[in-house]
Amino acid sequence: MGTEGGRLTQGQGWVLALTSVASFMVSLDTQVVATALPVIRVQLHASLAALEWTVNAYTLSFAVLLLTGAALGERLGRRRMLAAGLGLFTAASAACALAPDAGVLIAARAAQGAGGALVLPLAFALLSAGFPPQRRAWAIGIFTSVTGLAVAAGPVVGGAVAQGIAWPWIFWLNVPIGLVLIPLVLLRLAPGARAAARLDPLGLMLATGGALGLVWGLIRANSVGWSSPEIVAALIAGAVLTAAFIGWELRAAYPMVPLRLFRSRAYSAGNAACLCVFAVLFGLVFFMAQFLQTGLGYGPLGAGLRLVPGWAMLTLIAPFAGALIRRFGERALIAGGLTLFAAGLIWIALIARVGLPYAALVGPLVLAGAGVSLAIAPTQSVVMTAVTPADIGKASGTFNTLRQLGGVFGVSICAAVFAAHGGYASPAAFVSGFGPAMGACAGLALLGAAAGLIIPRRRQPAAVRPDSGAVRAPETQPAR
Repeated sequence: MGTEGGRLTQGQGWVLALTSVASFMVSLDTQVVATALPVIRVQLHASLAALEWTVNAYTLSFAVLLLTGAALGERLGRRRMLAAGLGLFTAASAACALAPDAGVLIAARAAQGAGGALVLPLAFALLSAGFPPQRRAWAIGIFTSVTGLAVAAGPVVGGAVAQGIAWPWIFWLNVPIGLVLIPLVLLRLAPGARAAARLDPLGLMLATGGALGLVWGLIRANSVGWSSPEIVAALIAGAVLTAAFIGWELRAAYPMVPLRLFRSRAYSAGNAACLCVFAVLFGLVFFMAQFLQTGLGYGPLGAGLRLVPGWAMLTLIAPFAGALIRRFGERALIAGGLTLFAAGLIWIALIARVGLPYAALVGPLVLAGAGVSLAIAPTQSVVMTAVTPADIGKASGTFNTLRQLGGVFGVSICAAVFAAHGGYASPAAFVSGFGPAMGACAGLALLGAAAGLIIPRRRQPAAVRPDSGAVRAPETQPAR
């Protein structure tokens, strides 16, 4: 098997395969529950609030612990902590499958999220460190295509398993994968050097508390009201703790997030674009699945299958990300891709109605899927190639935290717009809110496109020295 910069070594092959499969397993569980919720509601006698937390408990613990997971990997060893994260995720999956009631399921989902918070940033850091800069974009493209496949497969797998077998099997599927991955990670991945610096416990607490306050507020706001004391207090506490975290990191001897990284225009703009990319991606997935079921009357499996044309573009386009980045540069792909994504969302918003033939949705779904597929890998590439190898782990944790927070932010903003214009009383009421929600999603996509334009242009062809540890200033020139 070859890469765009030469042959793939055996060690690189194992790094790419194991990190991609680990990411697939974790990413699948962000979507797989959605289409199984009606069955879970009936069999576990779950309330609407319990169903909401079945989804949100995973996202919440995942988002607030990502920086902690990345920091533990740097201090205790990425390979060792990746294996530990896979073990926790696998055990929590079994606990989800065996849950006798909704409360136990929610707790197990939170433990799953904690395991995922170890797996995702460390898999991405190991992948980035395992490839030199001239091959890294290609490897990230493959990694992204596998992750995209998980996003595409999640609703289909959840609907098919819940409808054809039983809902616990959406979690049992993780157990054999995890049991195979753990020994392979320990045997086939190089241990790597551990960071000499100490952990930053105060930074960890401030970052976790800040993220918890913001994520809690965003998740709960649409159910209890944006002006409720709970939400106002959570958002203020999150903002204060985040500000305290930034102040502490500026003076800490061993900062968890080196804020000097944000002096790089490429790093800062890439992370801003990343937040917008995943805000619109999660917002679209959340509402499109409901539109297909509530607005158009399809079942869980039918809705999942009808999402495939859009999400399949992630798998089809991402493997060519490396060649596209070298040909056009990250700036053009991020700005252009998110503009296409916005166009697809506006198209959907304009045609949405009760009884809309599914054929009318295929074109805008493919356009939106192609747009986000063009943008995802370049956001990852520009962030990870803007740092030195010593900072890859911390950069990965920051990137993935913003990615998860972007997802929560996107769903919350779109849900607030939806609630202001529609509801669930009837298909017509749902469609009344769905169109404006897609319009809000398109606005977030255009914000991400604007962030992409801030990224410096990549020189053509990119000059990368074989011994270079990262893509540096010679790779870019100021944007004109």
